Amino acid sequence: MKTTNPILEQNQHLRTKCLVYTRVMGYHRPVESFNIGKKGEHKQRTHFSEGKC
Repeated sequence: MKTTNPILEQNQHLRTKCLVYTRVMGYHRPVESFNIGKKGEHKQRTHFSEGKC
């Protein structure tokens, strides 16, 4: 069961679709254009953020 965030509910009309791009074979492609298998593979990837030096 998902809990709803009142702030998100209140500002639903302001939200827009966000395209997520990822690098595939040397170029960038939107994740929404992937087939089912590739989307599953993308969800399993480990994401990281670089810290400051």
